[in-house]
Amino acid sequence: MSGMRLSVAVAATALPAVALAVLGTSHPVALTPESAPWWRDLHVIGLVLFPLLALGPWAVVRVARPAGPVGWVLEGLAVVLGLVYTSFYTALDALAGIGGGHETMRLGPGPWVSSLFEIADLVVLPGVYAYLAATLLAAGLALVRAPGAWRLLAGVGAVFAVVGAWSFLTSHIYWPFGVATMVMLGLGHTALAVAAARRPAAPRRHAAAPAAGHAAVAPSRGR
Repeated sequence: MSGMRLSVAVAATALPAVALAVLGTSHPVALTPESAPWWRDLHVIGLVLFPLLALGPWAVVRVARPAGPVGWVLEGLAVVLGLVYTSFYTALDALAGIGGGHETMRLGPGPWVSSLFEIADLVVLPGVYAYLAATLLAAGLALVRAPGAWRLLAGVGAVFAVVGAWSFLTSHIYWPFGVATMVMLGLGHTALAVAAARRPAAPRRHAAAPAAGHAAVAPSRGR
């Protein structure tokens, strides 16, 4: 399983998504002077949790990658895509989340808030598309590597993960669609990791029994 325990892979695929889903249930629907303090503080928490979401596709690729240079290249690609996602999504959190909330607390509603949202929506695009690409990579690799009937689980996981990553392009973690998106990502990547971690059973080798009546006889040496 490419050096990663299944329990570690499941923790990486499930826990960040579950934590973000829980956090999303309390995400304010709109930014107002009343909701601004929690809007800001929630996105400070998001600075820690959102980058961890990149562990999901990476963990799937880690357990599914083949041995040798091809496997290292695939894992390296997953890492690069995760870094792109993390960098640009953190900018969204800082601008529209922390910045928007703080400015609303200090100055009240105004054009500066919509201006922050506008630049945040542009900056985040490379990040969410990189996450979608990482999820597609993980799903494709798991489908190829899962053996036998485990490929069915990989197929179900691929549907959940890819639909979740597509929804993540626009949904953030707002209730209810954003929360559902996090649940789909957690379920999908976890199913992919479990399926991809399985390996075909090695064929048993049976020792050939000597044929009846043909026992080997050591040659005798006459003197």
